[in-house]
Amino acid sequence: MSTPGGATISAEQLKARYIGTGHADLSKHEWATNQHRDTLASHVGHYDQLSYFAVAQNDSIARMRIQMLEKLYQPCGPAPIKKQDN
Repeated sequence: MSTPGGATISAEQLKARYIGTGHADLSKHEWATNQHRDTLASHVGHYDQLSYFAVAQNDSIARMRIQMLEKLYQPCGPAPIKKQDN
């Protein structure tokens, strides 16, 4: 991968710049949570898309926005309990 100037970017630099790219120790739940949050934030940020969802669910745009913002807290439910290795 390279930048517009032509210099290459390592995977570590890319991961440091963009949080959503993940890392080797990222769990499946954390990855899915990042994906859902990015998607919901995009829906809330684009008025036309938000309007489409509101019409499809026969709801107001403001109520749809609030529902999506509330989902951002835990979009995939609570995190699974990690097992302790002794």
